[in-house]
Amino acid sequence: MVNCPLCDAVIDVDEEELDEGDPLICEECGAELTVVSVDPLEIEPAEEEEEDEDDEDLDYDEDEEEEDDEDEDWK
Repeated sequence: MVNCPLCDAVIDVDEEELDEGDPLICEECGAELTVVSVDPLEIEPAEEEEEDEDDEDLDYDEDEEEEDDEDEDWK
């Protein structure tokens, strides 16, 4: 057993079945956790994947530019 690093609730897991990187969910607070070590068993909050909004904006702008170029061809 291990405690949630956020709410300190006991998380009942079979330690022998866990591997580094395995995801866990705290049933008390709903936190997404990751196993960082199995001997000793250590868990930490999972790193949230940040969407790269700049890349999305660039893709959108490029599409707009292509449309503008097509419009200019018709003139």
